[in-house]
Amino acid sequence: MIQQNDFIELEFTGKADGVVFDTTDKEVANKEGIVSKKAEYGPMLICVGQGHVLKGLDDAIAGQEIGKAFTVSLAPEKAFGKKSAKLVQLIPQRKFVEHQINPFPGLQVNIDNQIGLVKTSSGGRVLVDFNHPLSGKSIEYHAKIVKKVDDDAQKVRGYLKLILGFDAKVAVQEGKATAALPFELPKEVHEEMSKKVKELIPAIKDIAFTHEKKE
Repeated sequence: MIQQNDFIELEFTGKADGVVFDTTDKEVANKEGIVSKKAEYGPMLICVGQGHVLKGLDDAIAGQEIGKAFTVSLAPEKAFGKKSAKLVQLIPQRKFVEHQINPFPGLQVNIDNQIGLVKTSSGGRVLVDFNHPLSGKSIEYHAKIVKKVDDDAQKVRGYLKLILGFDAKVAVQEGKATAALPFELPKEVHEEMSKKVKELIPAIKDIAFTHEKKE
């Protein structure tokens, strides 16, 4: 049985109102017309209970068996939340004009670093919904744990990819890990990530981040 803080490879497909909105399966993404060139398909390496997937799905993983498919049904409050009237706001059209944006219903906009969807535009005012697009919807996940990851170097590499967004070159020897990055980590980030890696992977007693300079 899978437990909290286990590292695993997970396959999943998420649906809202029967429509696929996320999947690790490229064939499913192609079939549903949601394939993205930026996305990486295939089993996703996560650490159980660490919020690397939607909380409702994350909570359901512990206790599951490796290789056995399972389904998770989530009410809106356990998924992307209920719709909030406070997040539907009227914004003066001049704010869009300043940014050379012509608002129309269905347009996704970024206002003060908040992503919203234009609902209506008239009378010099624009109604924008800042709720998550899937808020208020019940969600269903079909998932399977492909395998439990036991290799410490793979665990470190997977965790760093989740946090930093790319594959680092990782080596582990006698409890010490080294990770080569294309940039230098700020001291505070270095300390926090070192602490988290040692917490999640007890076999790692120390981790050093090196800056791999491009020639």
